[in-house]
Amino acid sequence: MPDSDSLLYTITDLKQHIYCPRILFYHTCLPDIRPVTVKMRAGIATHEDEHRRSARRTMLVDGINSGKRDYNLRVQSSRLNLSGQIDEVVWLDDEAIPVDYKLSSKVGFHFKVQLTAYALLLEDVYNVRVQRGLLYLVKSRKTEEVIVTAKLRRTVAEALQQMEHITQAETMPEPTDWRQRCIECEFRRFCNDV
Repeated sequence: MPDSDSLLYTITDLKQHIYCPRILFYHTCLPDIRPVTVKMRAGIATHEDEHRRSARRTMLVDGINSGKRDYNLRVQSSRLNLSGQIDEVVWLDDEAIPVDYKLSSKVGFHFKVQLTAYALLLEDVYNVRVQRGLLYLVKSRKTEEVIVTAKLRRTVAEALQQMEHITQAETMPEPTDWRQRCIECEFRRFCNDV
């Protein structure tokens, strides 16, 4: 356990940093400001429903129809300076597979980075091998396999370094290049340059 003075980033912080680095800035440097959007509320409700449904599913993806399952598994690592709650973990004899539920119809890169961070946490905390993860797309009821590549692992490490710099320097980063993301962002009214 890290001491209470250290800042552990959450997996959500990481995912949002990949999506737009300014979100992390607002969360860490202006922590008392947290607007909640309709989309965020819908995501929370969907996660609760999916946990109940998941217990009834017998197969997540071709070839995986056995294994122990844990739900809402909390993990943290002071070495990684990261914590999170994994929606579901499938434990097989020779590997662990993190599963993340998404209220989305497509797999975004930030979701792959988030899943990779879950993999790194599982490896660090449980000393298990994690080569892949699953993104369960709630809207389409489809499961997408994500291979945990060396490139995704580097992306997580680099993002955590960038996050540390933003937090320590309290410097607002540049906005995302994908300005269409700003339309539904809870902080859109805070960014006067987009």
